[in-house]
Amino acid sequence: MRTLTPQPLTPEAFAPFGEVIFADPAKAMDINYGNTVRFNDLARVAVDGGHAIVSLFRSIPLEPLELKIMERHPLGSQAFMPLNGRPYLVVVAPPGDLDPDKVQAFLAGPNQGVNYAPGVWHHFLLALGEVSDFLVIDREGPEDNCDEVELTEALAIAFRE
Repeated sequence: MRTLTPQPLTPEAFAPFGEVIFADPAKAMDINYGNTVRFNDLARVAVDGGHAIVSLFRSIPLEPLELKIMERHPLGSQAFMPLNGRPYLVVVAPPGDLDPDKVQAFLAGPNQGVNYAPGVWHHFLLALGEVSDFLVIDREGPEDNCDEVELTEALAIAFRE
């Protein structure tokens, strides 16, 4: 079994796969007479031939933490924002034919979301420690927008000490 060591989730490291969503001070603006700070335009939602939907996903931690499936959404982006203030794992691979040797893992902080670009391979939500809720923005439409591939060899996760 191959082992992945998650790296910190940064906008630069994650750029090949999509966008990191966080309260970016560079995108802050005061609204509502100074009573609200809006962090504007944090991710680009792609919905080729469909429409955007907002959902709530409740993720149950995997036990044991072995990764066996990857998926992608070729017709739209998929954004996840954690709601419970807990870190979680993000596991991705570049678009195109899935290459298991190019799978990477990121440790997302409790205030970081991700927006997977269309066609980026990713594992389904990976809550850590406790059941966790996520706000999800993705595409709904008449066409099938989910490809799944079963890995020939499971991937393990090893956290840095």
